[in-house]
Amino acid sequence: MDKSKRTFLKSKRSFRRRLPPIQSGDRIDYKNMSLISRFISEQGKILSRRVNRLTLKQQRLITIAIKQARILSLLPFLNNEKQFERTESTTRTPSLRARKR
Repeated sequence: MDKSKRTFLKSKRSFRRRLPPIQSGDRIDYKNMSLISRFISEQGKILSRRVNRLTLKQQRLITIAIKQARILSLLPFLNNEKQFERTESTTRTPSLRARKR
């Protein structure tokens, strides 16, 4: 076979279809935190439709529910878990002008 004809042959890999992220019985609501938390990144950002594998209508409903949960303080706007503590290297030392007095 020529190389030009080989490029058009499909590979016969097995393909396993993923389950949809939202089942038909799931209600998209701001109170359903177990469902909403699956569509938020570690930083607290709303994941895109392509990553979530949602329909356009489902993505809109998820976005509205997340925003409502944020406003009602059920979810944080930002999820920064870093504790900002001062170490000895960042503490202020008296300036040279104050020492000369």
